[in-house]
Amino acid sequence: MKKLLLKKGIIYPVSTKPFIGDILIEDGKIAEISEQIEKKSVDTIDITGKFVFPGFIDPHSHIGLFEEGVGNYYQDGNEATDPVTPHVRAIDAYYPDDIAITRALAGGVTTVMIVPGSANPIGGQSAIIKLNSQITDDSIIREPAGLKMALGENPKRVYGTLNKSPSTRLGNAAIIRDYFIQVKNYIKKKELSKEEGKDFTEFNIKYEIGEKVLKKEVTARIHAHRKDDILTAIRLSEEFGFDLVIEHATEAYKIPDYIKAKDIPVILGPLLGFRTKLETRNMSYHSISIINEKGILAALTCDHSVIPLEHASIQAATALRYGAKEEDLIRMLTINPAKILEIEERVGSLDVGKDADLVIWSGHPFDFRSYVVKTIINGEIVYER
Repeated sequence: MKKLLLKKGIIYPVSTKPFIGDILIEDGKIAEISEQIEKKSVDTIDITGKFVFPGFIDPHSHIGLFEEGVGNYYQDGNEATDPVTPHVRAIDAYYPDDIAITRALAGGVTTVMIVPGSANPIGGQSAIIKLNSQITDDSIIREPAGLKMALGENPKRVYGTLNKSPSTRLGNAAIIRDYFIQVKNYIKKKELSKEEGKDFTEFNIKYEIGEKVLKKEVTARIHAHRKDDILTAIRLSEEFGFDLVIEHATEAYKIPDYIKAKDIPVILGPLLGFRTKLETRNMSYHSISIINEKGILAALTCDHSVIPLEHASIQAATALRYGAKEEDLIRMLTINPAKILEIEERVGSLDVGKDADLVIWSGHPFDFRSYVVKTIINGEIVYER
């Protein structure tokens, strides 16, 4: 059983208040965490004066799909040949040698959910992975972990320029609605075959993931920047009874009470950058404090490659200028995305029994001068400066 003892660090467990102490790692898990741990015959690292945080989690990323430094022809994030592609899977395009991954580890990020892009109203299946392996299948925490969908400008632009549907917002919603009506009919056919004692012979790969969504085995993750698109996403979720996470949620701060009443989690971002299109013109860093004050479960995303994932802490730290609270921002990088992804029993905080995914920083990660000293995933050092 492999053991590692980290001594005298400034520990931010997230689940409790920070303290100076030790962390014992055994067999990839946090075995003990306290002010003082004494163990003999254990590899020990003195981290006096260093800060220890859980590995950051980005719940909406295209890392490994929109590969860095290769040009558009090598980008595999969008199967933009049909507006309905629920059967495509992010893991089939994930490239674990993407040079951005090492830099993400150097920025303290250990877990991501990779998602297809937003060209299609129904874009494909996401996966939750750790950035610790050159073998894609060895890095997967859960797959499929969501069905990516998109409202707003992106599908309109992609297909409207081809004089195809959808070319409008109402077209986006109609395509999603039509898909789930077909899925409901598919489920009924399956049930009828079972009742009649017959083999079901009409297997359809496009409808299988939709069935999981309608049975709440997989969450719908809908790209929606503008307020009207957020409302449409919620309307669709209630019409078909599926669980929903709003991706980007740029104008969620305009209707926080409504979102809170509906108990819909949101993933905010990217916020550090140029307002590239009409639906992001009302982007505001103040949204972070507004959303958190209302008690909405919220996480931050860099939307890599929009903001390189290595700068997750910088995007978060910038929000301090706009009134966001440090403790809220830390949670939005750690335990909140873990809860949204339903993996909080494994990651998101430094607690006994959880995966030993942690990052040793030279200083507080919200200090722009700080850098990552070591990144540890499953008890193994995967990056060190």
